Amino acid sequence: MENAPALHGIKVLDLTQFEAGPSCTEALAWFGADVVKVEEPKRGEPGRWGFSDRPDADAHYFIYYNLNKRSITCNLKSDEGKALLTRLIGKVDVVIENMAPGTFARLGFDYARLSEINPRVIFAQVKGFSPDSPQANYLAFDMIAQATGGTMAVNGMPDGPPIKPGATIGDTGTGMLCCMGILAALFQRNTTGRGQHIQIAMRDAMLNYCRTPMSRQAARKEGVLPRAGNTILGTSPGGLYPCKPGGPDDHCYIFASRGNEEHWRRLARVIGREDLLQDPRLKDGQSRYENRTVVDEAISAWTRQHAKEEVMERIAGAGVPCGAVFNTLELLQDEDLLARGIMNKIQHPVRGEVTVTGFPIKMSDSFVPVKPSPLHGADNEAIYGAWLGYSPEEVKKLRAREVI
Repeated sequence: MENAPALHGIKVLDLTQFEAGPSCTEALAWFGADVVKVEEPKRGEPGRWGFSDRPDADAHYFIYYNLNKRSITCNLKSDEGKALLTRLIGKVDVVIENMAPGTFARLGFDYARLSEINPRVIFAQVKGFSPDSPQANYLAFDMIAQATGGTMAVNGMPDGPPIKPGATIGDTGTGMLCCMGILAALFQRNTTGRGQHIQIAMRDAMLNYCRTPMSRQAARKEGVLPRAGNTILGTSPGGLYPCKPGGPDDHCYIFASRGNEEHWRRLARVIGREDLLQDPRLKDGQSRYENRTVVDEAISAWTRQHAKEEVMERIAGAGVPCGAVFNTLELLQDEDLLARGIMNKIQHPVRGEVTVTGFPIKMSDSFVPVKPSPLHGADNEAIYGAWLGYSPEEVKKLRAREVI
């Protein structure tokens, strides 16, 4: 099919909830896969209603993690519902779940069973902890993964407690790695003709995102790597600098690499302090770090006179790494992000216009426009009809029997 997206024709059964699993399947949908959420019949996955401000509408949280998907309902507590799922598994390329440990297997769907139903199926499981670890049966959410996987301990001020990063890398970060595994398995299937079992633990995934601090810990002779807050250990300038008019998010991050002395020289010229280039206390990267108070005072005196956008434009424009701190509201309304499809305005069938994030990966031969998240069970007739051959009347009877 000409101009078809990258994963056109790939069918995915999505038995995930909240964020880690849905992040993975949303990425697959943005690559062009036909992702179908399988939800319990009464209310759907908890992410729909657990965070909603309206009893009649899905939560914005749900909308953000389930764009471009379809939704069917299936009562997996009933034998007839399990039989339906069995037939669906036979029709798809990927099955993914992130239920509590052991739940899907107790329903009768471990990898051996799935492989028997469909030898080409790729079965992905996202859990908090590895099934091979002592913590295998422990429940986990994003913050638990971050606590146990290192990302919380490396985040925070030097003399303060660990701080949970606001970005949910425990969930979304794990989902992205799981997506990579599924894409690799789909590629390998072209050679082997077989599906395979993919497992990823949220705690384990966090170590992948901590490779830089872990490398620094490995290089230490003794003791725990200290928290550095917003600074970069051994580098100055390397941190947040206050900007005009002094609000909580009026800051810029300015970084002059120790590997490129030209950054420091350019920065001194921009802030009108070329005299600093002759200061023997600031002659090289190590000296500037030892006398970082002098560096910080000089930079802050200049940044306080300018808005963060101007600071970024002038300093970054001069070839010095610099980024303004933009908050969530500013990003939601950013004209550039909206123009490039990184932020998108969609028409949700219940909420009306909602601004949502898009997919940051841009491909020259694969494009999938952002579509609203599905209403609960909105695609029962379409999926059960096209995939399993049920007539609208038969789907109606399934609903009456509370199978779907």
